[in-house]
Parts: sequence; C-alpha cells; structure tokens
Amino acid sequence: MNKVNVEFINTCSCCASHEEDIKKAAQPYGDKVEVKIYHAGIDFDYLRKYGMISRGTMIINGQKKYDSLNKEIIEKAIQDAVGE
Repeated sequence: MNKVNVEFINTCSCCASHEEDIKKAAQPYGDKVEVKIYHAGIDFDYLRKYGMISRGTMIINGQKKYDSLNKEIIEKAIQDAVGE
C-alpha cells in the first residue's frame, strides 16, 4: 500500500484552522498518511509543483485539489484517499 500524501497550502491566517483539521484527520491513519504544510510567503517549494495559489488549498497525492474546505470535506477526502 502506498502512502497518501496530503499537502496543504496555507495562504492566510483564516486558513490556519484547516491545518489542525488536516493533522487531526490524518492522525488515525498513522504512517499511511504523510502531511506537508506550506505557508505562502514563507515556503516556496509548492510553486514549482502547483503554481501560484491564492486560496487555502489541500492537495492529495499531487492530483486532487480541494479549495473549498471544512472539517467534513477534509475528513472525507483523506478517508477516501486511504481507502483507494
């Protein structure tokens, strides 16, 4: 089974709560899920991969992008990715 790679690009202070939601949603899966958090203006690694992002965005396995986030969407997306 491959690891699920969850990346979150935090673009503003309003998105900070999504960081915690993502970490909490990934925690029950242990080593199956790897979480990477980027902060716009501080981290620039994501720019080469995804280009400019102006809205808090969660990306799963480099393919599925979610930019309309809430706790339920985050939990469901991670659960579905682990189940694939």
